[in-house]
Amino acid sequence: MDYIEYIDRKSGEICKETVPGEKWLKWLYHNPLGKLALHGAIKRKFVSQWYGNKMDSPASKDKIPGFIKDLNIDMNEAIRPMEDYGSFNDFFIRELKAEARPIDNTSATIVSPAEGKILAFEGIQGLDSFFVKGQQFSLNKFLQNSMLSKQYEEGTLLIIRLAPVDYHRFHFPADGTISASSPINGDYFSVSPYAVKNMLRVYWENKREYSILKTAKAGNILLCEVGATMVGSIIQSYTPDSEVKKGQEKGCFKFGGSTVIMLLEKGKAQIDADIIKNTQNGFETSIKIGETIATVCD
Repeated sequence: MDYIEYIDRKSGEICKETVPGEKWLKWLYHNPLGKLALHGAIKRKFVSQWYGNKMDSPASKDKIPGFIKDLNIDMNEAIRPMEDYGSFNDFFIRELKAEARPIDNTSATIVSPAEGKILAFEGIQGLDSFFVKGQQFSLNKFLQNSMLSKQYEEGTLLIIRLAPVDYHRFHFPADGTISASSPINGDYFSVSPYAVKNMLRVYWENKREYSILKTAKAGNILLCEVGATMVGSIIQSYTPDSEVKKGQEKGCFKFGGSTVIMLLEKGKAQIDADIIKNTQNGFETSIKIGETIATVCD
């Protein structure tokens, strides 16, 4: 893979993604020496934890202006100006103005819980349209819970990949009652397509935590936040076993790329046609918080 292409949802055009550390990622995942470094150190918790702590230091705020410029980040969307952040991580988990991300509050819709690039598979198997052929998504390994695996084994899988440029808070896709979060320890592989195209197991080998959103119309939606290389931590800001609203904040990721995975029960919702079509053609689709991604089945 020479570069990452995706479909811009608004225009329908194929775009090339700007990837910070692109050469480094290619070396780690496709060069024999890089793979030695990856498995010997980079995937380990201490490396990501060390870098996460570094991004919490006051000195790290010097990186903010260059990051904004290089990735063309629109600071008019942020609640606080660039000068108001005390560290890079403080900026990285910046809050956005409500009007910058309007929520589709139609009762029959499910909205994106995260911002980035989305893939959707109606049926847990059959991921060959995007990933290297022959790989299967192992629900048992991913959830480490046989009862839950059975519940979603014929359901819909959505993968939302957050790159460093993206807004790094995640939200609820529908109204409902949210369970406590169940953490699963793991490694810290990258979630970039450079890594996961031929290594789907990243999703069940990386650190992650999941919770269940019980809804009135869309069944039980499983939400799982997956950590990745240089992600300092996954922070849950919601109250377990509480009533939540569509678009309400659930938590955030500190520095690094990361992923939110959603599982829908079979027959509960219909994924938007453009997302399905793009996935089948081997492309991720750009997505914003609050945009509709599915409609509840009658």
